[in-house]
Parts: sequence; C-alpha cells; structure tokens
Amino acid sequence: MSTPDESGAPGTAGGGREVDETESGADVVDLLAPAEGVPDLVTDRAGLTSLAEAMAAGSGPVALDAERASGFRYSARAYLVQLRREGAGSALVDPIALDGDLSVLGEALRGVEWVLHAASQDLPCLAEVGMHPDSLFDTELAGRLAGYPRVGLGPLAERLLGIRLRKGYGAADWSTRPLPADWLVYAALDVELLVPMRDLLAADLERQGKSRWAAEEFEAVRLAGPPPRRAEPWRRTSGLHKVRRPRQLAVVRSLWESRDQLAASRDVAPGRLLPDAAIVDAALREPADKDALAALPVFRGRAQRRLADRWWRAIRAGATLPAAELPESSPAGDGPPPVNRWADKDPDAAARLTAARAHLAALAEQWDTPVENLLQPDLVRRLCWTPPEHLDAGSVDAVLAAGGARPWQRELTGPGLLEALHATGPSAGEGPDTDAGADEDRGSSSPSGSRPRRRRRRGSGHDQARDQVAARDQVGTVAPLFSDPDA
Repeated sequence: MSTPDESGAPGTAGGGREVDETESGADVVDLLAPAEGVPDLVTDRAGLTSLAEAMAAGSGPVALDAERASGFRYSARAYLVQLRREGAGSALVDPIALDGDLSVLGEALRGVEWVLHAASQDLPCLAEVGMHPDSLFDTELAGRLAGYPRVGLGPLAERLLGIRLRKGYGAADWSTRPLPADWLVYAALDVELLVPMRDLLAADLERQGKSRWAAEEFEAVRLAGPPPRRAEPWRRTSGLHKVRRPRQLAVVRSLWESRDQLAASRDVAPGRLLPDAAIVDAALREPADKDALAALPVFRGRAQRRLADRWWRAIRAGATLPAAELPESSPAGDGPPPVNRWADKDPDAAARLTAARAHLAALAEQWDTPVENLLQPDLVRRLCWTPPEHLDAGSVDAVLAAGGARPWQRELTGPGLLEALHATGPSAGEGPDTDAGADEDRGSSSPSGSRPRRRRRRGSGHDQARDQVAARDQVGTVAPLFSDPDA
C-alpha cells in the first residue's frame, strides 16, 4: 500500500484512504489514517479537563474503545482510551499517566449514548477509570442480531461502509511506553467509523423488526456486573484433562496458585511466568527433587531457574497435602449431566431437549439470528432437565426470567418451549431415539443410540483403574516424594 498522504497522492483517495478492488470488482477503500489526523495523546489533568469540555459540547452519540494488554499483563486495566464525537473530533487518552482516573470525562458524557464494539470486553476497564454509560449501542451485538455472518469490526466496516480498516496492533502490549506512532494511528481508527456503522445497523435492525431486541440486549450488557470468580479457577489450566490422580491435581492447583500470586504481584500475565503445559508436565512427571524439576523442559530455562525454589515449594505443598484436602478428580457441577448421558439417565429430558432445540433452530432460521442469541444454551439445558413442576406458560416464563432471559427472548421462545417440555422419551423396551443435540454436545456426528454405550463399556475399565489409583493416593501409597514432606 501507499503511504497515507493527506493531499491525495496517486493511488490514494485522499485523507489517508487507498482504493483497492474486491474479487467481485467492487471498490473497497483502505482507511490508513484518521481523516482529521491523529490527535495528541492526553496525558495531564489540564488536557483531560479541556477534552471533557469539548466532548460535553459535542452532539450525538460518542464512540469509545479501550486498549488493554491481554497476554502481557495480569490486570485487565485500560492502557489507552479512544473517543470520537461529532463536534469534538477524536481523542486519545492515557489513563496510566492520569493515575487511572478519568471520572471527569465520564461525567461529561452523562446522558450520552456510548457506541462500542463488543462492549462487554471494554466496559469493566472503563468502569475502573470512572467511566459508566447511561445508554449503550454495541455494534458487534447489533451485527449478530441482524444476522450478519461476520461481526468483527473490520468485516462490519467493509460490509456497511465499503471501508477496510488498518490492522495489526489489536494484540499488542499496550502497556508499552511511549506508545509507538503506528499504534496510535490504529487506535484512532478504531473509533473513526463506529457512529456511522451504528446508524446503519440501527436502520437494519428497525427494518427487521429487531430494534426492541437490540435495546434490551444493550441494556443487559450495560447493567451486567463483572462475572463472578470461579470457585476453582485452576481447573481451567490448559491440558488438565491429562491429569487424573487427585494428588497430581493437588500439585497442579498448588503450582497454579503460586504462579497466580506472583503474576498478580508483578502484573504479568501468568502464562509468561510459567506456561500451563509446564505445570501439567511437572504434575505428571512427579520430579523427585529440585534438580529433577530443573531438568524438565521449560524449568531448565534461565528464568525458571531463578524461580526454582518457588516452584519446588509449590510442588511439595501439593504432593504432601493431607488426603482429606486433595481435590476431587471430577467435581460435581451445579447443572445437568452431559447431554450424551441424558437418554439413559432421563429419556423424557432427552426428548424435551431435542424438541426444544428443534424449536429454537427453526426460530433462528426464521429470524436469521444465531440460536445462542435467542436463548443461552445452558439455560435451555437446565429448563429441559428440570422443568417446572406445574407446567404452564407462566411457570416457563418464570424459569426463563430467573435465568436471565430478556423479555423479547421469553416472548419469542416461550410458547414453543412450553410445547417442547411436554415431549416424552421412548416407552420401556424401546431403544433411545437418535438425538442430534447430544451429538452436537459431544462434537460427534454418530447416532446417540450406539456410541455412548460403546464408550461406557470401554470407559468402565478406565474408571475402575482410576478409582484404584485414587484409593492408593488416599492412603498415601504413592511415589516417595509425593508422600514424604522431607524428600
């Protein structure tokens, strides 16, 4: 591509735009730089106050975005905030230089509709710096509800405006200081087109009769608090499925918690201190001493040698844990069992889920909306596994409301779900029906009437062996290190 040239040099469309052609021959304009140039970075209180006054005097919605340092930092704080509003132009704000307090800017935008893309990702870090929206429009969510197949910011800009946005720095380390000039160009472009896209999406949603859907979804996102902390976050360790024995799981947990504490204190992404794969490897190999640990891949590196004492203490803590404190191999969840077991455990529930999924799939096709946006799959499973004792429209609506379904979702899906909840499974002596939904949950295309039984027969021996190993762990008859605190 040509270098952006505000004078409109050959090969560009002026204002930093370069013309290209799609495969179909239609012109697509590459937006290489903001039309009004890249604004100066706001880094002091005087600049922030002036910006707040300018934004308050602007008109219409305000486009916002925030850049974090996911994959580099432990925190999810904002390292850059971008804004654009008619009459005020674009702005780039450094919340780090401003001690993480942008509340004066938040106050200036009270009563103004905020336009964000994938708002649920940015609202928490914006709230952390004192910015809270009173009204919201989410362009990504709007695209989903409108039935667009690709809802990233780039694809939406091309579809709606015929403009291709500059790419390249979304996954960068935005905690870097000073921020490179190219990164600031990219950041400013992220808010350049949000309001025009918002207007076109709103018009499309109105044509499709989905404006109310969108308003309720946006409000749900706006009011949603931070997700609750998982009871056992260490169980999300990548590769944990390889670890079966409770004492080995205890080592994973101990290493994970030690890493997490260090990562939080240093504000470094945990995986940059010690990869998940190394944690799992150490638990499975059961090193006999610190030297054996240092011989393992990853642990033999220079950075890991400096932390060897810490990791070894964590391994010993998990390996010598009292039997009563060992984690369960497979903790009981608070929801229904895996769907591929429903046909045997409760054939009626399996029939209800099959009917409910068919109903929702038909609605999704009718309204050209992803089925998961019509109703959360987990809520559907819970409803079908444990339907209301007194089954009627009111009781079904109450369950959906308690599960977080918005009014539009309950009105659209409720009647068909009520009918689906009257479905029953095969009578005694009949084989289970094919349940495509169960195959979907397994990631398999085979009929559910045969594979689960084969898997259970094949798994029974593994279950017995695993139980024997678990019993051995409980009485402490394990490798010397894993039973002797002084090893």
